[in-house]
Amino acid sequence: MSDDFERCEMYSVDRTAVDAARERAPDNALLARLARTFQALGETNRLKILLSLYEGELCVCELGEVLAMSAPAVCHHLRMLKDLGLVRARRSGKLVYYSLDDDHIHMLLETGLAHVEHSFRSKY
Repeated sequence: MSDDFERCEMYSVDRTAVDAARERAPDNALLARLARTFQALGETNRLKILLSLYEGELCVCELGEVLAMSAPAVCHHLRMLKDLGLVRARRSGKLVYYSLDDDHIHMLLETGLAHVEHSFRSKY
């Protein structure tokens, strides 16, 4: 296996840049929550749920139809997404509708898709 990872040929540290990077770094609690968020986004069914909710709310039954999954399986994923603040629920009689929690989630999905599409096009 070839090692074509690029790295410095000599050791050189710009202390100003290092100090600035350390100051910008979020605290560990925030980093842990961000890691859990990206972990949740790393599962394709949860991504499908979020993308299904991109244009508007859907009830659990509708999400099950879109994803060809049982209601309990959909609820399992929704629980994690809700705990992370990615979706919110609204009850209407006997139905529970889910939607993306806020515009940050829309932007996160848009940016992620744009990045993947750009990376894919530039490699092929």
